[in-house]
Parts: sequence; C-alpha cells; structure tokens
Amino acid sequence: MANADREERPERPAESDGTAHLFRALGKQLKVLREAAGLSQKELGAAVHCGEDLVSAMERGVRTPQPDFLERADELLGAGGVLRAAKEEVREALARSRTRHPDWFRDYARVEAEAVAIHEYSNQAVPGLLQTEGYARAVFSQRRPLLDEVTIEKRVVDRLARHQLFERWPAPTMTYVLEEVVLQRPLGGRSSHREQLQRLLRVGLMRTVTLQIMPTDREEHPSMDASFTMLTPRGQQQSAYTEAYGHARLITDPEEVRVFSERYGIMRSQALNPRESLTLIEKMLGEL
Repeated sequence: MANADREERPERPAESDGTAHLFRALGKQLKVLREAAGLSQKELGAAVHCGEDLVSAMERGVRTPQPDFLERADELLGAGGVLRAAKEEVREALARSRTRHPDWFRDYARVEAEAVAIHEYSNQAVPGLLQTEGYARAVFSQRRPLLDEVTIEKRVVDRLARHQLFERWPAPTMTYVLEEVVLQRPLGGRSSHREQLQRLLRVGLMRTVTLQIMPTDREEHPSMDASFTMLTPRGQQQSAYTEAYGHARLITDPEEVRVFSERYGIMRSQALNPRESLTLIEKMLGEL
C-alpha cells in the first residue's frame, strides 16, 4: 500500500521495555489524575488544546505525551510536579525514537521530522499522519503475508508517534489531496470508518492544514501513478518521496522534484476546495 505503510517494514528490534513502561506508567498516572480532578478525556483535551482521541491514546500508553503537554496537564490537574518531573525522560525517549526506524526509511523520517512544509497526494489509503488508531490497525491486520499481533501493535504505535508533528510549534504547513475513493473505503468496518472521517474533519479544520478531495468523476488527472509526498526541511531544498510495491525513493534531484511539484499544483486546482472537501466528508458521515 503505497505511502500508507512507509516506516513499518522489516526493521530493528522493538524499543526497549523501559521506554514502553515509561509511557504506560505516565498514561496510568494521567488517567488517575484526570479522574481525580473530575474531568472527562474530552474536557481535559479541550483545556490543554488537544483532541479527546489523543488524551485516550496517551492514557493507554500508545502515544508519547509531549513535554509541553505534561507541563500544562500538571498545572491543570494539580499534580504537584508529578507529570512535570517526567519531562526530561520523555525528551530522551523522543530522541531515541528518531533512530528506531529501519535504514531504508530513516532518511525520510529525518526529513519529515525537520520539515517546515509537507504536501501529500494519496490514491490508495488515508496517509499515515492522518490515520486513526483503528484505521492503522486495520491496515496492518489485513496485510499479506499476515503479521503477528506483537508486530501489528508495534507498527500501530510507531505510526501514531509520527502524529506528534501536529503538536509541534511552529507546526509545519501541511496540505493533502486525497482521492474520493480513499474516503469511501471502510477499512476496519463502520465504526473505524466513522472515526477516520471524524479525524479528517478535525485535522482539516486546523490552521496549519489544508485538506482537499479529488472527486472520482474528474475527467482529467495529471498523476495516475503512485502516491507521493513533497517535503521542505528548514533551510533546504524541497525533496519528494514515493513508494510502489515496497520500493521507496527519497528524491532530491531538482528536476525530478519539479515534476512532482507541477503535478501536485495541477491536482490542487482540479480538486474540491478545502470548504467543499470538508462538506463532502460531513455528507459521508451523515450517510453512515
């Protein structure tokens, strides 16, 4: 599945048990403190400016709480420094996580982490940075050959960890063009499909994100090949990334990158505008 499976192929051993234990322990502490404060996950998320699903994932230990989140949550929940005290360990764990990717993906992961702009076209699946936990799990559970449960869980955690880009400030500028058929495919079932469309709505409303849908009935299309991503690291030239049948390419040649940029620009002009795109997603949700 092009672009949707990037970082999750044969790789190095999983992260140390110590790191996993840290995140699980932090999640349990967060849940106890939240419940003691009489707040729901939605209420806590609203108070610290993040989504309910993110709070849920952190409490289950499948998302890494950012140091800034720990600072805000510590004060809001009256934790007396308990959460704040873990900030340095979390920073070290995040630094280690940047080297956990397999060799073939590490260059892309480095460029993505440093990018000031990310532009992505997807024609097969919701891009990894936009996937919900349920959608990601469906992607990995259905792959052939079948993956064991431990591998599936690790790959879901690794995918969700990349979502931290949305919490960075200043955040990178992100634009997406998704084929309409991507939104019509109910991977994981009705509930997973609904959650995924709801996440697309939330992300599409972010000031740093522009989301556009390419209708299936368009009679012209400049890029009938694989999905691709264009990234601009701070102070560096734009690069492009594409993947087909497991063969990944990080492209830095200016002329090749120009071709992707030209195609992407044409697609953005042919796709629904951002408001129309969100209206279409709302319509799909209403029909579920």
